[in-house]
Amino acid sequence: MGPSIYKRDAETVFGFDVKELATVKKLGLADTDALDTAIDKVTVTIGKSERSKYRAIVYYMLAV
Repeated sequence: MGPSIYKRDAETVFGFDVKELATVKKLGLADTDALDTAIDKVTVTIGKSERSKYRAIVYYMLAV
């Protein structure tokens, strides 16, 4: 995550549009239906109405 947390644009995942999903999937996890389900679960846990989700938290929750 390093320097990205210091850049306002890079520190958050804006909703989960197609471009952001591609970036999140580059985390290194296998691109499977299970990953899509996990992303949906993270979105619900953080809150769908919360448009900007902190990237570090999203990645942490997916890795766990």
